[in-house]
Amino acid sequence: MRAVILCGFVGLAGPGGCAALAPPPPSPSSPSAPPPAAPPFHGTAFLDPGIITADDPTALVDLTFVGQGPRAMFDRRTEAFGMVDAYLFIAQFGAAKTVEIQVNPEFSQAQAEAEARTYATAVGRLPAWAFRDLDTMWIHAGAFRFGGGNRNLLIHTAQGEEYAAGGYLEEVFLHEGTHTSIDSDHVAAAGWLAAQAADGAFISAYARDNPTTEDVAETMVPYLAQRFRAERLPAATVAAIQATIPNRLRYLDELGVTMEPLR
Repeated sequence: MRAVILCGFVGLAGPGGCAALAPPPPSPSSPSAPPPAAPPFHGTAFLDPGIITADDPTALVDLTFVGQGPRAMFDRRTEAFGMVDAYLFIAQFGAAKTVEIQVNPEFSQAQAEAEARTYATAVGRLPAWAFRDLDTMWIHAGAFRFGGGNRNLLIHTAQGEEYAAGGYLEEVFLHEGTHTSIDSDHVAAAGWLAAQAADGAFISAYARDNPTTEDVAETMVPYLAQRFRAERLPAATVAAIQATIPNRLRYLDELGVTMEPLR
């Protein structure tokens, strides 16, 4: 993965036993009804708040404060990296996966721990594959976009509170986790590009406007929703997903991504 890429969803963007996911070969298009001329959704991180909820289990096992130390952290408020004497926490997910959570010292230590626990708990509800390339999490104040990439998840807490209030916090992390653990192998894969061309449409306006950086992440949320959480969605939403991007859905079927939690 390129060293400095921060993909992020615009609000209302290995380890742990998850094997590397190799791109499947291109699949021929199958006959289907013509997809809608315009994307059916604006942004799929806000497709439905019920795809992952606070009632779903979390893989977070433990959170330990380990002190303060200098860390290079990206901050949307400056759109730059900066050295920060961050509060450091080690989060354990499942049996063996650990992630260092780096919290800006603009918070008190107690506040930092509360924020680290809140977001680690939510991240723990993601599928196991989302932990493949996740090594760190950055937490800052402010209402700014989340981000994925750099083996990291970027969080701004005021924005996180807005996502959580709408019920979309885990869905946004699912989008960003795709940037972190899936994009590097698939955004430019021949099979993905063939599926994209065969579909002839995009699932969201955000994917359409950013086809080389957001299409995989924008597809992942609706893919998992219609494949593993269809009972939580309106039938019309499932139908729109399946009619618009059948070849991309087939690509992800062949890839084998699931909602199986980290153990």
